[in-house]
Amino acid sequence: LEKRYEEVCEFCKKHKTRIHYVVCGLLITAYLVAVVAACSLNFQRALPLFVVTILAIFFICWDFLIAKYEDRIAAFFSPGDQCLKKQWFWLKWVLCAALIIMIICWLIFDTTKQGSRQLISFGGLVMYVLLMLICSKYPTRVAWRPVFSGIGMQFILGILILRTKVGFDVFNWLGIQIQTFLEYSDAGAKFVFGDKYTDHFFAFKVLPIVVFFSTVMSMLYHVGFMQWLIGKVGWVMHVFMGTTPVESLVAAGNIFVGQTESPLLVRPYLPYITKSELHAVMTAGFSTIAGSVLGAYISFGVSSSHLLTASVMSAPASLAASKLFWPETEKPQVTLRSGIQMAKSESKNLLEAASQGASTSIGLVANITVNVISFLALLSFLDSALSWVGNLFDYPQLTFENICAYVFMPFSFMMGVDWEDSFIVGGLLGYKTFFNEFLAYERLSKLIQNRKKGGSMYINGVKQYMTVRSEVIATYALCGFANFGSLGLVIGGLTSIAPSKKKEVADGAFRAMIAGTVACFMTACVAGMLTVPGLDVPCHILLGNTSNFTDIPANSSELVECCQHLFTSANRSEEVFPGGNYSLNSWKVCCQILRRPALYCA
Repeated sequence: LEKRYEEVCEFCKKHKTRIHYVVCGLLITAYLVAVVAACSLNFQRALPLFVVTILAIFFICWDFLIAKYEDRIAAFFSPGDQCLKKQWFWLKWVLCAALIIMIICWLIFDTTKQGSRQLISFGGLVMYVLLMLICSKYPTRVAWRPVFSGIGMQFILGILILRTKVGFDVFNWLGIQIQTFLEYSDAGAKFVFGDKYTDHFFAFKVLPIVVFFSTVMSMLYHVGFMQWLIGKVGWVMHVFMGTTPVESLVAAGNIFVGQTESPLLVRPYLPYITKSELHAVMTAGFSTIAGSVLGAYISFGVSSSHLLTASVMSAPASLAASKLFWPETEKPQVTLRSGIQMAKSESKNLLEAASQGASTSIGLVANITVNVISFLALLSFLDSALSWVGNLFDYPQLTFENICAYVFMPFSFMMGVDWEDSFIVGGLLGYKTFFNEFLAYERLSKLIQNRKKGGSMYINGVKQYMTVRSEVIATYALCGFANFGSLGLVIGGLTSIAPSKKKEVADGAFRAMIAGTVACFMTACVAGMLTVPGLDVPCHILLGNTSNFTDIPANSSELVECCQHLFTSANRSEEVFPGGNYSLNSWKVCCQILRRPALYCA
């Protein structure tokens, strides 16, 4: 038996590669058979599985072809590349002129169709670019390719996601799937904290999501999926924007992981990067949020699709803002030719990776908890002190939020926020900058809930909720770690990873925070240009509140849209606005607005 066992082991070692291919082939065949069977039973139900399978096959074939025939592919495209370089001097001016003409035409047609509010967002984008140029470290050394390419990538992503039905549906579907996925954390929270765990919403509902998401990310990192995905996104930004591999990989990594975790992907190369590259690494961390806290913000009630979109759009924006604020003046040492490799997981198996991910989240959860407690307590003290000072001058309403609102009000208005809402959004930006984005999103979620409930927009002269457009722009503007708390975190994290860069990190961190803030504002401007106005109040609330035309004018487009939907639903014998409670007066109002004949309104 021992001899037979040794012979089998020897045979397996000798033919290890063949056995590996045979087993993988059998598993892939079984998977494809299962996909075909699922599609034949119900294609609509199996559509997500079919799409994921097609994408996986495409990228596997792509990686195989690039790995085996990279030199041949490069040689094939070499003549075209050389011709492009020869003609680039005059070609770039033709492309710039064509781009400017396209932007002007698009603005004219879009303004005619959607209204003039998009022009304010466009003006805000131009204003932020000019401000960054004026305050740039080396204004005369700015390389405009990363700047315009980054803004262009933002527009392309924004148009695909916000203006096309397919893109919007895909990201909306992704948002729903993420929300459903994150709800599985409730099982662990319920077991540990009991059935009434939601009574303490933040501690027992929101923070377990951070633990769960951190565990999943650690597992994906162990199997190599995160490195593969980050590498693909980084390669796209490197090719289109002309940024270095280190900058591109870190910016791509910040879409999924935190500002202190993403530099670990390129840890061996950090001692050799230039000051501009280091600034770009820090800016990318400030202008995006980690996937772990993304789940927490979704649990607040903030739109998951807009948070996902903001996370993706802010990556190219961070590189554009960074290269404008601190242009490259040195020759980068780390290039694609030097064979850049991302760090791999140190876990030995998948279970260890899951355990390490959960353990790693302890520090993050503790950091979030103590910061929220301390900042809320500090904010309460500041508000009390400011109210006392204001009372001396007969202005007891003076608070920290009011001061921040006045400071950031012009910036929020130039993003495209309605003038009536710019004061509120300014306060949210102050919370985010001087405390953290957790407090800002928590406050935004309350405003969203107030709008969904309906009711009076003003109570004692204080606005209770904003328009949907203002909420969307605020969601994009707040989607980043650019605050003074994160400033110390970045300095401490990067100096521990690359001690030789301690002085450069300390010198450039504050500028990187400003660049990260502006990158978020630029993303919000693009969102403001592309966001299509929708209903600000649910139809059943809007019609219920319109007993007369004192609150909303009779020719209100929102009322017309609601009434048209009401009649359409009734004619088709469909359920009219689930959860809506309609009085006879609501129907009478719609009959007057649409001037329906008596046959429909009897």
